[in-house]
Amino acid sequence: MKRELQHLSHKKMKEIALLFIGILLFGACQKTESFNSADEMVETASKNLTTITVDELKTKIDSFEMFNLIDVREPSEHNHGYIPGSVNIPRGTLEFNISNEDFWESTGFYYPEKTELFVLYCKKGSRSILAAETLKKLGYENVYFLDGGWKNWELTYPLLQDKNLELESHGAVEEVGGC
Repeated sequence: MKRELQHLSHKKMKEIALLFIGILLFGACQKTESFNSADEMVETASKNLTTITVDELKTKIDSFEMFNLIDVREPSEHNHGYIPGSVNIPRGTLEFNISNEDFWESTGFYYPEKTELFVLYCKKGSRSILAAETLKKLGYENVYFLDGGWKNWELTYPLLQDKNLELESHGAVEEVGGC
């Protein structure tokens, strides 16, 4: 009987040790990334995302391909010039508006499915990279960011842009996000 108890306690100790090791490994897998700068965060995020060039985007537009074009800049930036057919969802409200049917109804666009193609852009590309990463985390499957952002589009296709200047005051365009 004593031998059986020793065998049981030895077996129980092994189980406890394995459980403890499992908890440690699980905790190590849950480590949160830490970055020294926003640039480092953008660089890391971009490695797991897909880019689209301005020429590829223009081809999609010209061929009337169905996709969601999202300008993640602030309204003051968007209104001074944007890619035709885009909807403005600033990066700061993206998580809240992207799956909000009332938001989409107010824009006049249809409510998109998570499996549809999404192309995001900002002024130069950094904000759209972080926004694309956010959409991926929210379960959107087919997300791209525009290489070089609005500035690249504006330089490549200067005659292909819309403006909402009547929505803005006569002040200077506010720079946002440094990118």
